[in-house]
Amino acid sequence: VTGESMPVHKTIGNPVIGSTVNKFGTFSFEATKVGKDTVLSQIIKMVEDAGGSKAPIQRLADLVSSYFVPVVIAIAMATFGTWYFFGPAPAFSLALINFVAVLIIACPCALGLATPMSIMVGTGKGAKQGILVKDARAIEEMHKVTTLVIDKTGTITQGKPSLQDVQSITDKHNAVDILKNLASLESSSEHPLAHAIVEGAENKGLKPQKVDDFNSITGKGITGKVDGLQIAIGNKKLLEEFDLTLDQEHDEDVKQRQLEGQTVMFVVIDKEVAGFISVADPIKESSADAIKHLQDQGLEVIMLTGDNKNTAKAVADKLGLDGYEADLLPENKYEKVKALQEEGKIVAMAGDGINDAPALAQANVGIAMGTGTDVAIESASLTLVKGELDGIVRARKLSTDVMRNIKQNLFFAFVYNMLGVPIAAGVLFPVFGLLLSPMLAALAMSLSSVSVIGNSLRLR
Repeated sequence: VTGESMPVHKTIGNPVIGSTVNKFGTFSFEATKVGKDTVLSQIIKMVEDAGGSKAPIQRLADLVSSYFVPVVIAIAMATFGTWYFFGPAPAFSLALINFVAVLIIACPCALGLATPMSIMVGTGKGAKQGILVKDARAIEEMHKVTTLVIDKTGTITQGKPSLQDVQSITDKHNAVDILKNLASLESSSEHPLAHAIVEGAENKGLKPQKVDDFNSITGKGITGKVDGLQIAIGNKKLLEEFDLTLDQEHDEDVKQRQLEGQTVMFVVIDKEVAGFISVADPIKESSADAIKHLQDQGLEVIMLTGDNKNTAKAVADKLGLDGYEADLLPENKYEKVKALQEEGKIVAMAGDGINDAPALAQANVGIAMGTGTDVAIESASLTLVKGELDGIVRARKLSTDVMRNIKQNLFFAFVYNMLGVPIAAGVLFPVFGLLLSPMLAALAMSLSSVSVIGNSLRLR
């Protein structure tokens, strides 16, 4: 729920939140809030409130049509009256033919097709690019976005810890031996950091060995025997357990890694500090380029995360973000998006977790990672199937292309009407003696629709 990238240790007296995951063991808890007062229920309510508060966008075609139709009817009636009272015989027949020709050629079929055709083709193209559009308004809004708010864990980063480095600080054991022994020990653990170490060892072709006397020391680490060696791995409290300390040089190295958002664990072999290992939630390969591209387009990119400040700062500094806030709960993200909107900014929000859902629903454009939770996807109007931020770059370009295409379609629709209506009304008759029959008017009207459809298909 909070968006922490690493598990958070809980002990007696600590608060826990319903709908989070307990990684190992069992525990008893006191329910202080139930029903509508729980965090999950409040998240659902915020999503509903945000979804119901969106005002529908007034389409340009709808606005134009509200004026266009009465004007055309007035022109048709004026055409009938002019031909009936001032035209040659047979006055009534010519008046009626020209009246009908004006109505036919001005039929706003092309005007009605201009927007939905472009959006339909654009939506299909988006699907091919891994962008699923749930709400067509998102296509209209995406190119106007001025501020992009993004979650960290699972959106900018991969959302799971992976091995970063193994550091040996003794001549007795090199980094490969340390990793091999640790992978053997951690293969007996269910901890997410253990999975990261085992996976890192497997990637280097190291196979775990048999472990004897495995033991977990709550809140400190784990111990066991591997190939006759007594191995232990854990946090600084584990070192205190063995009355061990790090020298100043390596202690500074550890602190620097922690400031960079890495989780550092210390390795003890036969009651001697052998080294340390660092694990982190890595940034996705596409994130840096995507964020830089969006910033080059003039977007302000802000990260909102429930993760701790050190990790958040490390990610923000590495990516050159325009701002970040850490230690946020779901309602904090929701309120931050509202505050940005009240400043007059058009906000897109990208996230993947249950804690992002209220902010996704509140944003002008909610963008969910397809690799995320169902509630996030349900709250968003766009879903990026692969869960990569470069999908936002594609979505923004798609929005720009679709809106340009809609304006071109409206131009085609109006050009036909602006040229066709006067001809159908008979302006060429006094000079050239030409009248537009209703049949030719119908053909011209059809061609305007064909032009709009053909132009829309260019988006493909």
